[in-house]
Amino acid sequence: MKKVLLIEDDTVLRENTAELLELSDYDVITAADGKSGIQLAKTAKPDVILCDIIMPYLSGYDVLERLTNDDTTKFIPFIFLSAKTEKNDIRKGMNLGADDYITKPFTEDELLTAIESRIAKSELLREKRIGKAPTSTEGIKTLEELKSLIEEQGTIFKYNKNEVIFNENQHPNYVYLIKKGVVKCHKINDQGKELITGLHKENDFFGISAFDHHSMYQETATAIKDLEIVGISRDELKNILEKNHEVMFQFIQLVADNLDNLKDQLLQMAYSSVNKKTASTILRFAKKINKNLDDPIKISRHDLASVAGISSETFIRSMAEFKKQGAIKIDGRDIKLLDIEKLKTFCHD
Repeated sequence: MKKVLLIEDDTVLRENTAELLELSDYDVITAADGKSGIQLAKTAKPDVILCDIIMPYLSGYDVLERLTNDDTTKFIPFIFLSAKTEKNDIRKGMNLGADDYITKPFTEDELLTAIESRIAKSELLREKRIGKAPTSTEGIKTLEELKSLIEEQGTIFKYNKNEVIFNENQHPNYVYLIKKGVVKCHKINDQGKELITGLHKENDFFGISAFDHHSMYQETATAIKDLEIVGISRDELKNILEKNHEVMFQFIQLVADNLDNLKDQLLQMAYSSVNKKTASTILRFAKKINKNLDDPIKISRHDLASVAGISSETFIRSMAEFKKQGAIKIDGRDIKLLDIEKLKTFCHD
């Protein structure tokens, strides 16, 4: 059971948040101020720390600074919880070394997703430190080592849901790696119809189609969910790959795989039946975005239909048939897979 330290001076919020985390199978310890929070961090060695900013005795900034300067606590993931939403406050916290920043009021999904991703990243970095993986730009042998290097040396960017990261035919500056959230890459045809060319989740690259110096971005990238990404300039990435031929070939294969996936999608759009397009698209989104296939798909019908290459109305009619057959459940904007095998049978029509 993972251990969470919650440092929060608001009694009601502290108790409610602790209860929510305990119901999600976390071992929760709490502190009402920064001073006692530091003591608990050193003695309890939590897997992640959630900390308010404005508190008695010591602010959240002070807590983070002191824990970062202590060898016994400097690697513990640290997430700020605060109602302070001004950009300067966010920037100050991230510059001090915070791993994430959640504004109040927050949803259960926002909180749990942040905790899960930060603990997972911490475990990967700990494995890297123990295994003495390379920290320079040379000696990199795998894509995972390349991603770790980019996370350490790249530039952090944050986008809200539906914000555009870059536009088609824009001059590219970065290749991106997703730390949190989901991105759709899409193009608009001559009739104004949108085609989604790629879906990318945590730990995926995107923007790699413009890796060549003479290329522009070939598509538009938009955040489907609130997004945190790390960017590395094309020149920096090219320099790293030129020094590490083994990982360069893996990166080239990644680009080729993306092109194959797009080709398969276009063939499906051209020749498949409506039901097959709809079922395949639902399964594709579930596999790409969710950790578990039976988790609800939280995405617009428009985005789903644009991947399938059919109108939203046609897509909805097919979903109604799947619902009638007991393959899916529709709850507002959410789609839940009830019988995956039955849904797969529509993919063979």
